[in-house]
Amino acid sequence: MPSYTAPSKDMQYVLHDVLNIAASDIPGYGDLDRDFTAAILDEAGKIATEVLAPLNPVGDTVGCRMENGVVYTPPGFKDAFAQMKEGGWPGIDMPEEFGGQGLPYVMGTAVGEFFSSANQAFTMYQGLTHGAASAILAHGTADQKATYLHRMVACDWTGTMNLTEPHCGTDLGLMRTKAEPQADGSYKVTGQKIFISSGEHDMAENIIHLVLAKIPGGPEGIKGVSLFIVPKVLVNDDGSLGARNAVSCGKIEEKMGIHGNATCVMNYDGATGYLLGEEHKGMRAMFTMMNEARLGVGMQGLAQAEIAFQNALAYAKDRLQGRDVTGAKNPQGSADPLIVHPDIRRNLMEQKSFVEGARAFLLWGATLIDAAHRKGDGDADGLISLMTPVIKGFLTDKGFEMAVQAQQIYGGHGYIEEWGMSQFARDARIAMIYEGANGVQALDLVGRKLAQDGGKHVMAFFEMVKGFCKDNAEADGMGEFIEPLKRASKDLQTATMYFMAEGMKNPNAALAGSYDFMHLFGHVCLGLMWAKMARASRAALMAGGDDPGFHETKLATARFYMVRQLPMTATHLARIQSGAAPVMALEAANF
Repeated sequence: MPSYTAPSKDMQYVLHDVLNIAASDIPGYGDLDRDFTAAILDEAGKIATEVLAPLNPVGDTVGCRMENGVVYTPPGFKDAFAQMKEGGWPGIDMPEEFGGQGLPYVMGTAVGEFFSSANQAFTMYQGLTHGAASAILAHGTADQKATYLHRMVACDWTGTMNLTEPHCGTDLGLMRTKAEPQADGSYKVTGQKIFISSGEHDMAENIIHLVLAKIPGGPEGIKGVSLFIVPKVLVNDDGSLGARNAVSCGKIEEKMGIHGNATCVMNYDGATGYLLGEEHKGMRAMFTMMNEARLGVGMQGLAQAEIAFQNALAYAKDRLQGRDVTGAKNPQGSADPLIVHPDIRRNLMEQKSFVEGARAFLLWGATLIDAAHRKGDGDADGLISLMTPVIKGFLTDKGFEMAVQAQQIYGGHGYIEEWGMSQFARDARIAMIYEGANGVQALDLVGRKLAQDGGKHVMAFFEMVKGFCKDNAEADGMGEFIEPLKRASKDLQTATMYFMAEGMKNPNAALAGSYDFMHLFGHVCLGLMWAKMARASRAALMAGGDDPGFHETKLATARFYMVRQLPMTATHLARIQSGAAPVMALEAANF
């Protein structure tokens, strides 16, 4: 059975040595000293390792089942959910006003990685609730907040998001679910939604569905979509639970992975709903939830890569296969461990450099969200808006790739279920699809985010990288990290200029290169993170701090990323500059 150990030490390193959060002027960050964050991470790590990780294979093999319209979660899930609630983990970064702990979003992100690595399917129940509660917090009326938020923050009630219908996924303007206005101000919601994660289960006394629907007579297409709060059980004026609403689970889907999470077909048969936000402005409210969810899904890519890497590394150190070509390293044994072989090392270094770089990237993104929300920093808000499709798309693509590479370390055993590696690959696969498939993320990045606010935010990113390189160019030993980053950033700028020159006269040229651009951007972001980590670890070594081996390892991994991974930006640029012609050459009938 696979194991999991929360990477608390690396998390602390990124938070304090790289991001220096305690010195930030973001409100609430001054309280995040090393001892405080260590206490939180250590406790979260224990729950992840001792409670959630043992249930991960249970959820995978047993899954959810439905009997007489009731969905039952796998054995042990209810008890684990109760422990999560008791510890206040679902509301760690939610407002104290509604029963949360009021910590910054960066801490919710840090512990969220631990929980998602240990058991992605389980963690989705509280993760979706967090997103739904955030949407109500941002767009709900005072009465709606009072009715729902305390229970949702505590996860006594859970939440969902309902977008997709059988005939429309990304193109939500095609949806058919209707919301008929009623005399009392409520609506009757009728329609069917599919792929609803956590849509029905036995771990909460109520489920608060956020449902996109069209009010008759509204504008056509996406401009006519509104968002509604549709409780599974209606809530009385005094806050007590009343009658069962006309919403039901039609079936639970049989899926490739995340078997422990109930992915449901939800039927709304004149269910009572309440408008959230403004009429016909549903996408504005839903994007509050979707943007948070996209960052959470990016985290899932990293999280599955982390647990897969941990197990692959342990296997490579233990499994004896072949002899080192330079001489036996285990002369008393029948063979040397796998880890002596250069190709195994390559594989493991690709995993390690991705996981640690992605962790820094994700946590940096979380600090931008805190800056935007806690201090009203519009520049930070614009920058994280630009980064959201990169975080979601790049980290989930690479996270799945790394899970597969970890599986490869095992050889044939990686394909056998008892070793657990296939679950990590299967669970990671969904993250590339839901919350906006990665091709759509790439289109969003190139089609909307680059030009947002006149290109202000992408230019700010270029200046950030340029400033970092200039400030550190003369620092002793930093040249080997700065020069590759400068080259990669130039590739990104060249690609951006190509889109600006070609996009208006030949839109397909930009769209054909969008996926490569997302990956090019992702590599530059991880390159920046590795340069920052190299600077932090060099400073620690020069100061004669504790654990020099840790920092030497960081520098070696940074060097690997700079010379083995970051040069991929040149390949992506070449593909982008080839334009649309190679992509669009064939007629549909000729494929």
